[in-house]
Amino acid sequence: MAEINRRDAQRAERLKPISDVRLLISGLCALLLALSYSASAQQPKKVSRIGFLAATDPARESARSEGIRLALREFGYIEGQNIAIEYRYAEGKFDRLPELAAELVRLKVDIILVTGGDAVTRAAKNATKTIPIVMMGSASDPVEAGLVESLARPGGNVTGVTILNTELGGKRLELLKEAVPKLARVAVLYDPASPSNVFELKEVLPVAARALRLTIQPWEVRAADDLDRVFAAMGKQRPDGLYVLQGPVVRTNGKRIVGFALKSRLPSVYDRREAVEAGGLMSYGADLADSYRRVAYYVDKILKGAKPADLPVEQPTKFEFIINLKAAKQIGLTIPQSVLYRADKVIK
Repeated sequence: MAEINRRDAQRAERLKPISDVRLLISGLCALLLALSYSASAQQPKKVSRIGFLAATDPARESARSEGIRLALREFGYIEGQNIAIEYRYAEGKFDRLPELAAELVRLKVDIILVTGGDAVTRAAKNATKTIPIVMMGSASDPVEAGLVESLARPGGNVTGVTILNTELGGKRLELLKEAVPKLARVAVLYDPASPSNVFELKEVLPVAARALRLTIQPWEVRAADDLDRVFAAMGKQRPDGLYVLQGPVVRTNGKRIVGFALKSRLPSVYDRREAVEAGGLMSYGADLADSYRRVAYYVDKILKGAKPADLPVEQPTKFEFIINLKAAKQIGLTIPQSVLYRADKVIK
C-alpha cells in the first residue's frame, strides 16, 4: 500500500507542470476574451448624419419633422443615438436655399431630405451630385420638373416620394362643387414663383373647371404683404368658394387665410389636413403619415448601401378626405350627406 501511494505521489508530481500550463493557457484565453469584449464595447457605434432642408420655418415643419422622426424610429433609427439630423429652414426665402443646401454638403451628411417643392429639391441637387437626396413628397411630377430621369429608374442622386398634389387638383375642385352645389366662381390663391402652383392653375384646374361649369379667378400671392390687398379685392368680387394652392407663403400664413375664409363665409378647399384642423372647410390629398413611413424606408435602404438611382420614385397609395363640420356651421353651409359619407375624417 505504501508503494502504491508513493507511485501516485510521483505521478501527480509529474502531471503538475502540465496542469499549471493548462491553467495558464486558460487564464490567458479568458483575459484575451475580456480585452476583446472591452475593446468592442468601447468602440462608438456609427452615427449617420441626415440633412433636413425645408422651404418654410421650424413651426410650420414641426409636424412633418416629427412624423419623419417617428417613422425612422420604426426602422430602428433614433435621433441622438444612431442618427443625427441637421435642420435647415429657408423660412419662405427661396434665395436662401442654395446657401443652406451648400451648408449641409459641407457637413458631409449621408442623406439630404428635402421638402417644400421643386425649388428645394433643385437647390440640393445643384449643391451635390453624390450625396443621396430623398424627396419628402414632391408636389409636381419630378420627371417633368427634370429632377429624375424616370419614376422607375431615377438615374441620379435623387429619389423619394411624390404626393401628386397638382394631379389631384381636379378632384379637389370636384369635391368642393359636390359640397357646395351652387358653386359657380372659385377664387384660386397661388404663388406665381412656384412652378407646381402655376402648372396646377394653368393646366389642371381649367380642365376640371370646364367639366364642372365653374369660373376660375386667380389671385397672386408673392409675399405675406400681398394678402391684405388680395383679401380686400376678393371681398369686393364675392366668389362662391376659395381654392388654396400650397406654397411657402401660404403655409406660413395658413391661419390668416383660414381666418379670412371663415370671416367671409367662403367654403374653402386645401391639399392637406393641417389647414382643415386650423379651421378650413375641407381637404383632399395624399396621406402624409403614410408618405413619411415611405421616406424612412428610403433612408433605411440608402444607409444600408442602396443607390438612389436604383430606388424608384413612389406615388401615394393612400389618400384622405377631411371635412370640418364646425367650419361648415360657422359659414352657414350644410354639406350633403352623400359627401359626408365619403370623408375619411369629419371634425365636429
